[in-house]
Amino acid sequence: MEHNRVDATRPDSPPLAGPGPLPVGVRTLTLTDPARPDLDALAVLPEGAPLPRSARRLTVDLWYPAEPGTAPGGRYETLLRDGERRAVLHGRAARDAAPGPGRWPLVLLSHGYPGNRYLMAHLAEALASRGYLVAAADHPGSTYDDQKPFGQTLYHRPLDQRFLLDTLAQHELADPDRAAIVGFSMGGYGALVTGGAGLVPAMVRHELAPPHGVLRAHLEGQLPPPPANLRALIAIGPWGNGHGLWSTRAFRRLGLPLMVMGGSVDEISGYSAMRAIAELSGGTLLTFVNAGHNAAAPIPAPLESYAQSDRLGWAPFRHYADPVWDTVRMNALAQHFAAAFLDRHLKGDTARDADLAPATALSEAQGFEPALAKGLTLERWQA
Repeated sequence: MEHNRVDATRPDSPPLAGPGPLPVGVRTLTLTDPARPDLDALAVLPEGAPLPRSARRLTVDLWYPAEPGTAPGGRYETLLRDGERRAVLHGRAARDAAPGPGRWPLVLLSHGYPGNRYLMAHLAEALASRGYLVAAADHPGSTYDDQKPFGQTLYHRPLDQRFLLDTLAQHELADPDRAAIVGFSMGGYGALVTGGAGLVPAMVRHELAPPHGVLRAHLEGQLPPPPANLRALIAIGPWGNGHGLWSTRAFRRLGLPLMVMGGSVDEISGYSAMRAIAELSGGTLLTFVNAGHNAAAPIPAPLESYAQSDRLGWAPFRHYADPVWDTVRMNALAQHFAAAFLDRHLKGDTARDADLAPATALSEAQGFEPALAKGLTLERWQA
């Protein structure tokens, strides 16, 4: 059996986890935003000068329901967290397989800082096998081998997401009117901003902000409305609320269904800050008790990540794994609850209400024997 499988699951996985009923294909695209403000040039730009613009190219993998009868099996060549070592991941998606008939709701996966488009490949394959068109990009300036100042991610991430939602809505396999974002860490920050949660004015002068006040474009009151096709948000370990990026008013005004997933001892984003996002927005919160920042989102650590990295000073394994929770178990739970949430809000499937209601979601009727619900809590608030 191949190592580094992204499609691994367990016998105790909940019903909507793991491979669904449809075969899956995957292909790689390059999409170009032709005239994005060039933040690399800002350091030498005189105050008040027009922002220079340049083409911003995003490499995107697109997972989709494949033609019936497509044989499962494929590989992903990827770079590890140290930005040096490479690994081969294995999954069920068939590279460049013929697509099956139909147009599918679009789900955009957005990685953290740093990350890459395969960090949530387990979720991409699982959702595509249940009738979604799933896209994940390498966000320039936020990847393992292209890690630029943090402020560039603060600026570019919402714009990348908006560009991808607008561009991929025109894809032949996409339902142009139904889309969602699933964002991890800085991807979760981007999802909140793209979904309408504008930043506080002080962020323009924040020590992490890029120069020349470019974050003004993301401020509350100046942020454009969410893309018309954006119907739901899932933020996994979303970064930012613990650092004062938003007012409470920004979340109360967030008009999209929101699910937050996070670990109760998240050392990067802060659990209380993530919980406040869900509570203030009238959203849903799935908590992995005693899990850290790596709860739910990352693929199982590739074997090549176990060795110490001289560049990092630690084993890249720590970028993927949690000290307490089994990653395959967390992945399965994330797949289950993401599928239920997206089925409900992108496909209008009211049968998923029982999978999302706190009173029933972790019950035997929904696939959780009493022992299998341990370590999990699901809460929901009203906006």
